[in-house]
Amino acid sequence: MAANARLLFSVTGVVEAATGLALLIAPALLVQVLLGAAPDTPAGMTAARVAGAAVLSLAVACWLARDDLAGKAAKGLVTAMLFYNFAVVAILILGWIRHGIAGIAFWPVVAAHIALGVWCAACGLASSRIADR
Repeated sequence: MAANARLLFSVTGVVEAATGLALLIAPALLVQVLLGAAPDTPAGMTAARVAGAAVLSLAVACWLARDDLAGKAAKGLVTAMLFYNFAVVAILILGWIRHGIAGIAFWPVVAAHIALGVWCAACGLASSRIADR
């Protein structure tokens, strides 16, 4: 993994930090923009804030890993972020298909997670090719 992974971790760190903070501070607004409906129960607000803390944790891990790309932890993080990005896409698309949920930011968020997932896959493949040499 090289500069491409460093940039991936930097971009992911910033984007997911913003998302995580928004979920912690204003979960109803972010969920409304993404899904077209606010989490209008205390349980929904709590779940959104827990998700915010989790996303913020991923952001911190990515940000800290951007300067340590040679280790197994960085490779594991790329794999974890690959899973995360494609899981988010699958969950959102399933919600759209089954329940018709989609806010104004829905498709841009889906596209961003697809792009980040492909970027993770490319970094993982590049890392594997380097290790095979």
